[in-house]
Amino acid sequence: MPQESKSISYGGQAVIEGVMFGGKNINVTAVRRKNNEITFLEVPREDKSWIKKLRKIPLIRGIVSLIDSSAKGSKHLNYSADAYADDETSPEERVQQKNKEKSSMSLTMMIGVAAVGVLSFIVGKLIFTLLPVFLEDFIFGELFNNYILHNLVEGVIKLALLLVYLWIITLTPVVKRLFQYHGAEHKVITTFEAGEELTVANVQKHSRLHYRCGSSFMMLTILLGVIIYSVVPWDNMVDRVLQRLVLLPVVMAVSFEFLKFTNAMRDIPVLRFLGYPGLWLQLLTTKEPLDEQVEVSIASFNRMRELDVEIENSKVNSSLRNGVLDAVKG
Repeated sequence: MPQESKSISYGGQAVIEGVMFGGKNINVTAVRRKNNEITFLEVPREDKSWIKKLRKIPLIRGIVSLIDSSAKGSKHLNYSADAYADDETSPEERVQQKNKEKSSMSLTMMIGVAAVGVLSFIVGKLIFTLLPVFLEDFIFGELFNNYILHNLVEGVIKLALLLVYLWIITLTPVVKRLFQYHGAEHKVITTFEAGEELTVANVQKHSRLHYRCGSSFMMLTILLGVIIYSVVPWDNMVDRVLQRLVLLPVVMAVSFEFLKFTNAMRDIPVLRFLGYPGLWLQLLTTKEPLDEQVEVSIASFNRMRELDVEIENSKVNSSLRNGVLDAVKG
């Protein structure tokens, strides 16, 4: 187990009343229903060959991975939301809802769940990138002329907006439980990487913070964005906005690579501090999970690994039947 855990980097995300884990061949979501049953959504990964090639190219792989995870993650979020809504709906309302779905095509079906996920991701990044620009210019635009200082103040405003937003949404019960499942997801991955058996007791011993997390990525885009935006000077508001739009993919790509670097350096005492800002942000985006939430996370992870092995073995058997592997050479 310890050797295997070091060779495979699993990832996941919290969903409503559940957790999704992504394996090499399949993504699995486990959701706790109102009757205490755990149900699963199992979606095989069918990456195109050109996507697999792009995932190996530094900088480009970050953009590809982010868009791909947004598209695939939206399907699992949609599944958990539907399950939650179904549990909160009376039998009579459920029948009416099903009849309505049969008679009319929903917006999600017309556009596609994946497209909605990608679109939401892009729009969210644009708003979060440009809103601080306009706020900083409105408040501090006439106070000084140093564009680097303007970039620094913009970064502070962006961080403040992020922290306030996260604090506000944490006050809602649904999001608070979502962040608890986020903590459960981190704990399970950390326990697996430590080579320990996935029991509730073992998992609960570990930290809810993890270097390889989307929250850390958000923090890095703010910190590295200040540096990258300062490389290219701007003279007016139009140039500033255009610069942000053009450099946004660069900021995201560099942040993705830096996140991988900080994860690789986390066991080196002198360099582990590089990932601390992201860990601090996770104090907001994760909460200590309950034992029953950890059970769901473990169930999702175990099911994902079980199916991952089955699919991998079926691929090997298929290759043997098709004569791809030489019987002598192995």
